[in-house]
Amino acid sequence: MIYLILSIAASLLIVVIFKLLQKFEVNTFQTIVVNYMVAFGFGIAANQSSMGINEVLEAKWFYGSVLVGAMFIGLFTLMAWTTQKNGLSVVSVASKMSVIIPILFGILLYQESVGYQKIIGIILALVSVYLVSVKSKTSVNFKKNLLLPVLLFFGSGISDTYINYLQNTAISEANIPLFSACVFGFAGIIGIIILAVKKFRNEVQLDPKSILGGLILGLANYASLYYIIKSLQMPNMESSTFFTLNNVAIVMASTLIGLWIFKEYLTRKNWIGIGMALIAIYLVTFA
Repeated sequence: MIYLILSIAASLLIVVIFKLLQKFEVNTFQTIVVNYMVAFGFGIAANQSSMGINEVLEAKWFYGSVLVGAMFIGLFTLMAWTTQKNGLSVVSVASKMSVIIPILFGILLYQESVGYQKIIGIILALVSVYLVSVKSKTSVNFKKNLLLPVLLFFGSGISDTYINYLQNTAISEANIPLFSACVFGFAGIIGIIILAVKKFRNEVQLDPKSILGGLILGLANYASLYYIIKSLQMPNMESSTFFTLNNVAIVMASTLIGLWIFKEYLTRKNWIGIGMALIAIYLVTFA
């Protein structure tokens, strides 16, 4: 359970950092690119495997790490586009509701346990995510520019599902740091290429503040992926249970952090969602 708590804490730190980036007007994309390279460094430093370059290239998870890295940078870009076209509420709902994909994947492919209590908990979790995500004076308009939120929904869900698949089939406990390093390394390389093209076209100015933000974000990002994989490898931790608890806890806790630290306003609908989230966590945990 400690790995689950640490994965939630790392993800919450990422949310707080993004809030601070916005507050201090730090270039978010440049911070993301720096963060990936920093996370790559943490992965290399934490690696205790004696695998050589040829062994890494031949590892079962290597090409998977390339794909996950591309997914990470692609999903970030997609989230930015969706925010501009549809608004923050749509981004939050589309990305968080995508948890249903890895949940169904775990139940159908790995024959994970499922009973009435767990089903009710999962349904309550999905409803709570929607209620907590929708802020006042906003309407979640999925019909407007429908393609973007649909792509974000499936992209986020497939990314989590594929990471779960890799940890079940290819990643040993000893190779978690090296796999994580490769994921962030490839995401960083793609990000650097994008920044280089933008700089060549004079579409962006380099922001020195993004280096500091990237250092902190890189640590949180590496810890998040590392502890997600460690959690999924825990005995008796089914992926359907993990993704439900992880997702709902992050949404609920980040909402409360927004209330207490950033003085955000919560509607009655948000509070109902938080209450439902607590019930969902209890049902799924003790199913």
